[in-house]
Amino acid sequence: MPYVTMAGHEVEYEGVAVAGTAQWAAYLAIYGASPNPMHRSSLFPRQHVAVDEVFLTKEAAEEGALRVAATLLHAQDGN
Repeated sequence: MPYVTMAGHEVEYEGVAVAGTAQWAAYLAIYGASPNPMHRSSLFPRQHVAVDEVFLTKEAAEEGALRVAATLLHAQDGN
């Protein structure tokens, strides 16, 4: 699963094909900073996000997951 660092957190995101359709679902997981990647602190377990949106490509689903991550991390910071 691809990942980026966002606001000091490791964000894993993925576009997953929806079985039997030509659509894609957005999946996301967020981990807290840790000096040891074997002991990451899960802040937001991997789950389907942006469930009300229809994504026609894997890339669009991944972008949707990243938008949700940015919103969640922005809310966590209290901004």
